[in-house]
Amino acid sequence: MKKRRSFGVRVDCVVNGRFCGRCCHQTEMPLTEEDIATIEGLGFKREDFVVVIDGIPRLRNVNGRCYFLDESNRCRIYEHRPVGCRIYPVVLDVETGKAVVDDICPRRDSVSSRDLRRAGTILRKLVRKIYSRRPQQRFSPSSP
Repeated sequence: MKKRRSFGVRVDCVVNGRFCGRCCHQTEMPLTEEDIATIEGLGFKREDFVVVIDGIPRLRNVNGRCYFLDESNRCRIYEHRPVGCRIYPVVLDVETGKAVVDDICPRRDSVSSRDLRRAGTILRKLVRKIYSRRPQQRFSPSSP
C-alpha cells in the first residue's frame, strides 16, 4: 500500500526519553470512510478498530488506549494514520468553533502559527465531511 501524502503537524512525541502517547489514551478520534478504507487496506478488520458513537465512526479504545497504540506508546499504523491523527495536536474548540492546540499535549508550544492555520483548514473540512453524514447535527466551524 502506498504511503498517504497529506499535511501533518510535526511534533516530537518523545517526552523524557519515551514516546508520550497521551493523545492516544481515551481517544475519541473520528474517522472518515477514507481513513477506514486505508486501514482496512492494511489488513485490519473494521469491527476491530472502529466503534460508532452517535452515528460517527471513531477509533476504538482497548483498555483505555487507541486500538493501534503499542506498549511503547507508538502507533502501529503511523504512516497510514487517520487525518485527525495527522493534524493533532490541533483540535476544534467546540465552544468557539476555532482550531486550537490541545492543552493535553506536552509539546503544544512547538506548534507553529503556520501549522495551526494549515491544520485548521484541514480540520474544518474534516468536521464538515464527518457531520455531513449526520444532517440532524450540522456543525459549521468558524475560521481559526
